[in-house]
Amino acid sequence: MATVNIEQLGEARWTGRTTWMFISFVLGLALESYVFSLPSIATLWVSNMPKSLGHLLLAWAPIWLIIGIILAGPFSDKYGRKVTLYVTLGLYAIGGAVLFFSNSYILILISLALMLMAGGGEMNSIMVASHELMPRKHRGKATMMIINGINFGGLVLAILALATAALKGSAAIGAQRTVVAVAVLVVVAILFATRASMPESFLWLQKRGRTAELEKTVQAYFGPEVSAAAVIQDTVGSSQPRVEKKPSAGYVWFTMIIMILIAAANTIGFGLMAYSLAYDFFPNLQPVILAVFEGAGFAIGFIGLIADRVSRKKFLFWSFLGTFVMTAIVGLTTKTWQHNMAIFWIFLVVLAGVNSLCYLTEDTVKAEVWPTLQRGTLTAVARFVSIGLYIPALYFAPTKPGAYILFNAVIWFVGLLAAAAWYIWGRETGRGLSIQEASGEA
Repeated sequence: MATVNIEQLGEARWTGRTTWMFISFVLGLALESYVFSLPSIATLWVSNMPKSLGHLLLAWAPIWLIIGIILAGPFSDKYGRKVTLYVTLGLYAIGGAVLFFSNSYILILISLALMLMAGGGEMNSIMVASHELMPRKHRGKATMMIINGINFGGLVLAILALATAALKGSAAIGAQRTVVAVAVLVVVAILFATRASMPESFLWLQKRGRTAELEKTVQAYFGPEVSAAAVIQDTVGSSQPRVEKKPSAGYVWFTMIIMILIAAANTIGFGLMAYSLAYDFFPNLQPVILAVFEGAGFAIGFIGLIADRVSRKKFLFWSFLGTFVMTAIVGLTTKTWQHNMAIFWIFLVVLAGVNSLCYLTEDTVKAEVWPTLQRGTLTAVARFVSIGLYIPALYFAPTKPGAYILFNAVIWFVGLLAAAAWYIWGRETGRGLSIQEASGEA
């Protein structure tokens, strides 16, 4: 009986359909970031908003994002990556339509909740699918460039907010909200089109034992000239059966704890600087700070193109070290940059750059270390806990700028310790390794 050799599929060339899938994934994470950043802009959509409601709006993003994550993870493991990504697009469309007609705080919260659930599901499923579908030689850099779409989405939102900020009064608020909603609906329409040619995960189909569907998917996606090299005849007894490895329970727990710590440090650290800093200390500069942080992160993020040639463990450790050191410097020089905002902007750009490398790496790692049939669920658990920890951090962060940023540095230091532990005892997942090797299954 014909079977599909996953290793040969991993070596398959990059095709035109791979490019469309890559674009779809980049836009998907850009839209997720766009929606996750929305509450920091939406705080300006309701006049005379009490501080408590403003903080609720900021907390609204991680609350509904993690709900979407924890629902989508097991769903994608059971029903497939592609099916999940179409379900999330449906939620986006409904949420965008509600936002377009929103004229009250309640409707804004409802629309954001729907879109954030979609964003959480998108984020988890795209990260899982990218590792399983991108060709082995390009898996690392493709995944990091897909994640860099998160920086791009936040940058686009900030630019739209700045472009409509010149308008005054209720008309300005209505125009800004309309532009934001229309942008969501346009991107959703594009994503529906670009995902039409996306295949179901080959590895997921193989692990599920859906051989006939797998062969049909391979032939439809790669074409006969590629599938002929990928689909091979196995003669009974011609080779030893493949024995897959199963990580010990202790190692799985170690991996989960490390993934949660590095993800929590990055989520809290990024969120407190990019979203909450301006709301608490520079309320009139929120779109500018978001644009600078996301723009610098997006530009520096292209260093991720070397991801297939370097150690993922080293990349993770050094990026966390750089982010911690830079955050500590910003916190210890508060009095200096408070009197010279030019220094503040320079610091912010440098911090955003090293943080971007940290974000790209940890987000790549925490989706590639799990076995295929549990990848969606275990990635979701790590994301659910780590992003959930961002919510209390919003309320417990100090109220003075210097202490606030040093508190952030402590968060990064915890992540640095976790990255050091992974560097010493963790599994290498970079240097062009296949996803089977990265996950410990081979």
